[in-house]
Amino acid sequence: MLQNRNKISGIAVALFVVCSGTGFAVAAALGNIAAAALGALIGLYLLFSIKVADQWDKVAVLRLGRYVGLRGPGMFHIFPIVDTLSRYVDQRVRVASVTAESTLTRDTVPVNVDAIVFWLVWNAEKSILEVEDFVQAITTSAQTGLRESIGRHELAQMITERESLGRELQRILDEKTNPWGITVQSVEIRDVRIPQALEDAMSRQAQAERERQARNILGQAETEISEKFSQAALTYHDNPVALHLRAMNMLYEAIKERGSMVIVPSSAVETMGLGGTLATASLAGAKPA
Repeated sequence: MLQNRNKISGIAVALFVVCSGTGFAVAAALGNIAAAALGALIGLYLLFSIKVADQWDKVAVLRLGRYVGLRGPGMFHIFPIVDTLSRYVDQRVRVASVTAESTLTRDTVPVNVDAIVFWLVWNAEKSILEVEDFVQAITTSAQTGLRESIGRHELAQMITERESLGRELQRILDEKTNPWGITVQSVEIRDVRIPQALEDAMSRQAQAERERQARNILGQAETEISEKFSQAALTYHDNPVALHLRAMNMLYEAIKERGSMVIVPSSAVETMGLGGTLATASLAGAKPA
């Protein structure tokens, strides 16, 4: 955040109070008002000459309008009237939210995109001397770069490849801001919104695609089953005994459950010789008199 260039530190206020109080005390003790005036003047000088910058702050000192150097962090001294300060520059990582509304993609689809830009000032001297308001410059450049990136991508790419879109936007912004002493660390695409009508059409398209895939899988399964049945038919055709055993197994599976009823053609019973088997199964299930 840009801080006021004319802020007065708490240390300067304390020194002003101490010097003024000391001057008035000496004046009262000696009966000389000049001591009070001298103490007040020294206090006023210290009030406007002693400055303090926080650990993350830098500030430029201009002497008669010419740049003489950076100050901070910590306490530093300037000459009032002769020296002026720029705004304090915060060198911590900062976040800027940018939005591109109703921007056309490469395939002419209007989208609303929200992004977050993480950036920091790595050279406070350049950021102060090269650009008037670098915070506003970052925000405006990010919005412009976001619109340019959207126009070079299709909708499907923006939805599925957000990371690549963020990296491209970071590269575009970094090229612009590096001469200002500012670097863009990363850009994250937070949201991509499309018109409701288009969203409904895409949902129906995805549903139809799923239905097509399901039908293809079902057809493929039917084909594999028919191939297995064809192989089984060939095996049973060459081996009637195996066919009889299979039929007997199926009949056993059907009648082994209590309370079940199975109707078997007499021709099948005679062909497979199952008369004795059925009689045995019936007697096994009958209760003794």
